[in-house]
Amino acid sequence: MINNTKDTSMAKRLMNMMIIATASMLALAGCDNSAETAAQDSEPAVTTADSSTTATKTIDWSVIASGEKPADPANYQYPFALDSQNVRDYAEYFKVDNATAQHNLTISMASNEALSKALDQLSESYVSHELTDGNEMKLIIHTTPDVAASRYDYVLSDDFAKGLVLPIVIQPDGKKGDVKAHGEAQE
Repeated sequence: MINNTKDTSMAKRLMNMMIIATASMLALAGCDNSAETAAQDSEPAVTTADSSTTATKTIDWSVIASGEKPADPANYQYPFALDSQNVRDYAEYFKVDNATAQHNLTISMASNEALSKALDQLSESYVSHELTDGNEMKLIIHTTPDVAASRYDYVLSDDFAKGLVLPIVIQPDGKKGDVKAHGEAQE
């Protein structure tokens, strides 16, 4: 009975986090920033899976860059204690060690910083996004096929996660309906 209560409690906490993140995304998606930016990547673009569609937009990572220096995750002063209940619940739920859970929780709570900057450039090309859990957390942004696939290691600048790195992957695959939200189980 205790495990079911604990699982339910963790599920409720994760659902609350997902609802807040979704509400934030809806608010961000409603913003229209139609300023044009230079179409230059600071890192090489990855080719798209469908070569019949020509990408006409690229993300200008230099506009998104925070200017922060990457921090050493091993010596980082995380806002969550390694043995806190949130960290232990996350580690158990996603089958990772406590250090990875501590790192992922911190990055996930600050990920909207990077997402909002990317959305400023993507505008109507944005389809959906997901934040992967597990040993290698990354922000995957699904776009329409007119955006060039690319990848960038964003260094967070907000005090909450300052210096931590969130890899961002732009996937012009148009995925919407079957993408799972952060921590959500597919039904």
